[in-house]
Amino acid sequence: MHWGFDQQSIVTSWMNVGFIPTMIWSLSWKGLALWHAAKRNEKWWFIGILIINTIGILEICYLAFVVRLFAGISNKPTSKKKRSS
Repeated sequence: MHWGFDQQSIVTSWMNVGFIPTMIWSLSWKGLALWHAAKRNEKWWFIGILIINTIGILEICYLAFVVRLFAGISNKPTSKKKRSS
């Protein structure tokens, strides 16, 4: 029985649903990490990030631990100290 769906078109459509967002995610992190590596004149990080494709994992680790891009982001409420007069 044929339901009007081609198995190849179903696989292709599911690949597109997952592939395109993954590419956008990966290229966004890679671009940001490459920009920071070039700005900081870190040649080996730049080459490693450019060549190795980790779907954003290496890039996020570089930005978090080397650049400390997310160091200022905190969920802790800030408390103001009162001055003593």
